[in-house]
Amino acid sequence: MMNQLINAINLNKGDTALRAIVLSANGNVFSAGHNLKELQMSSGIEQHKLVFSTATELMKSIIQSPVPVIAKVNGFATAAGCQLVATCDIIVCSETSKFSTPGANFGIFCSTPGIAVGRSVPKSRAMYMLLTGEPISAREAYESGLVTRVVSADKLDDEVNSIIEQIKRKSRSVITLGKEFFYEQIDLSVLEAYKLGEETMVRNINSDDGQEGIKSFVEKREASWSHK
Repeated sequence: MMNQLINAINLNKGDTALRAIVLSANGNVFSAGHNLKELQMSSGIEQHKLVFSTATELMKSIIQSPVPVIAKVNGFATAAGCQLVATCDIIVCSETSKFSTPGANFGIFCSTPGIAVGRSVPKSRAMYMLLTGEPISAREAYESGLVTRVVSADKLDDEVNSIIEQIKRKSRSVITLGKEFFYEQIDLSVLEAYKLGEETMVRNINSDDGQEGIKSFVEKREASWSHK
């Protein structure tokens, strides 16, 4: 399944018609994470390495996707499933959704899920989730910054579609540049981030769509994006 997701995320990334990717699931579980049966000693260390290197590749694919990746969550997201959610750019969930990193309950601390969760929520909330394994509600996830929006289950599709429509009104190339910059600067010092930000702003302004955006604003008209 992880390989299928990686392939799907990367499949059309060079196509300017692609504007967003939505990850969703059927049933009351968004993702339960890794299959613990695959992590038994009998599977072998090389298999274990493959499982986690593939998971890392999946997270990288989301981060490096040129378009926003949106998690549409209606149900439980646990362990690596919670990691998957936290890695997405935008997360919309239903009111009944829950999020947890319960690995310690089974003797496997959620170390890699904690990377994504710890970069999304305050330290005390992340440590509570990692150390106790207790799930947090959709509302708690929203208040912690783990999810972007919480809506009733019957409004989930409408909310995600509304967000996509907003994204589609923008230049794809500008969105790509902005997303790439955001993830690059997040691990820099403030001064290094500003230096990179200056360079990125100048590059953005001097791009075709940057100039088109400025002209459309000055001329009070809709922009005609090239998306290139």
